[in-house]
Amino acid sequence: MEQFIVSARKYRPQTFKDVVGQQAITNTLLNAIENNHLAQALLFTGPRGVGKTTCARILARKINQEGYDDPYEDFAFNVFELDAASNNSVDDIRSLIDQVRIPPQTGKYKVYIIDEVHMLSQAAFNAFLKTLEEPPRHAIFILATTEKHKIIPTILSRCQIFDFKRITVKDAKEHLADVANNQGITFEDDALHIIAQKADGAMRDALSIFDRVVSYCGNNLTRQAVTENLNVLDYEYYIKVTDLLLENKIPELLLTYNDILAKGFDGHHFVAGLASHFRDLLVSKNPATLILLEAGEAAQNLYGIQAQKASQDFLLKAIDLANDCDLKYKSSQNQRLLVELCLMQLASITFDGEKKKLTNL
Repeated sequence: MEQFIVSARKYRPQTFKDVVGQQAITNTLLNAIENNHLAQALLFTGPRGVGKTTCARILARKINQEGYDDPYEDFAFNVFELDAASNNSVDDIRSLIDQVRIPPQTGKYKVYIIDEVHMLSQAAFNAFLKTLEEPPRHAIFILATTEKHKIIPTILSRCQIFDFKRITVKDAKEHLADVANNQGITFEDDALHIIAQKADGAMRDALSIFDRVVSYCGNNLTRQAVTENLNVLDYEYYIKVTDLLLENKIPELLLTYNDILAKGFDGHHFVAGLASHFRDLLVSKNPATLILLEAGEAAQNLYGIQAQKASQDFLLKAIDLANDCDLKYKSSQNQRLLVELCLMQLASITFDGEKKKLTNL
């Protein structure tokens, strides 16, 4: 039986062109290599799973490829990866400094990739300072970290800093679609959108979630199967709740909220999602702000229909009430009652308005 390789490893980018969502950084690095302007100490910083270590490995290969015919030569003997989480003592840094002095046997550079560099001890940082400032001509250091604020300023001042950004939902979704097509998996646009949103800006997380969902669904990813497996409250719930709010159906609202709680969803998560849903309806009302709506095609159509039913005044008041409930949730003694009260107030917004008009007549 062939061993399964997780998608995050199987589809790890091999060239800068394959890196998802970091065009500004990859273009800068390519230009630096072409113009021979590459600094000897680089710091890659940003959230997890956005391509820091991957870019470091691609860069290490790329700078050594000049003059070599084989484009797949990986220069494994020239690239040294050190995990600072487990090698964070002064002795570890001293042995690294001793290695740095020896020139490479093949290729032009020895590249030292130090991952999670913020885990180095204060003494290890200090031992590293001089070498980082004036490394031998054949050595390049690439430091990677998720927590730049933990690195001492004297290290930061010696490095060229590259800030990696979170992967957008659109970029993550497009990459997942490519992976699904490669594997012969059919999918609904909304299913991939939910996975991309759940990943929260990390491509590695998106691919891990994708693998998990494929194991559950097989070769056909549907929105319903993905929401079941990931246990997320999708837009259909919020559209149903908003329809009940607009129709002032308080008993049905309370029963729907009870169903949501019975399925194991957190009340706080529901309220925050409801406020976001009202915001999405608000941006759906105007074609100019439609680009701010991060949703799949089917969802966009449903948002458009519901946005026509809800007035702008209702949505602004609803966002205010839901946001207020969100802020009070953690400190509340009776959280369920707080959310139910919020839903009743939301259902009364239009009802009160109609009552006032009647009294005026």
